[in-house]
Amino acid sequence: MKKIPSFTIDHTRLQPGIYVSRTDRTPSGDAITTFDIRMTAPNREPAIDPRALHTIEHLAATFLRNDPEWASRIVYWGPMGCCTGSYLLIQGEVTPREILPLMTRMFKFIASFEGEIPGATAADCGNYTFNDLPEARRVAERYLSHLANPNLPLSYAD
Repeated sequence: MKKIPSFTIDHTRLQPGIYVSRTDRTPSGDAITTFDIRMTAPNREPAIDPRALHTIEHLAATFLRNDPEWASRIVYWGPMGCCTGSYLLIQGEVTPREILPLMTRMFKFIASFEGEIPGATAADCGNYTFNDLPEARRVAERYLSHLANPNLPLSYAD
C-alpha cells in the first residue's frame, strides 16, 4: 500500500503549532481544510493524557460549534490517536494564520473553563467519566504560550 501523506511528515522534527494537513474537494467542489493542531512535540514531550484530551474535545467542539464567526464552517474537531494534538476540519480553503485568533480564543476558553463539562453525561457521551478538567486546563494554558509565540510554526516547513 502507498504511504498516506500524514505519515510522510517527519514527526521527530515537528513542533507544537498549527499546520494544514490537507485540503480536499467534495464531489460538489467544496473545499475542506484539515488542520493538525499539534499541542506537544511528538516523541520528545509527553503525550497528552487521554482523559484531558477527551475533555479538550468536548470543550473545543462546543466552543467551535457556537462561535458566531466560524460555527457554520466547522466540520469536525477530534483528538489524534497519538495524543499529541487534535484535528480540525473547516469548510473552505483556510490558512493557519486565519484561524490563529479562533484557536487563541478557544484555548483561553478551555484554560479558564469551570463547571460541568458539556456533554459529559451518560446520555450524551459513550465514556462520560473519562475526563480530566484540571489537566485539560493545564494543557490549554501551555498551548496558549505556543500560540502567543511570534515564531509559532504555521507550516510543516517552519
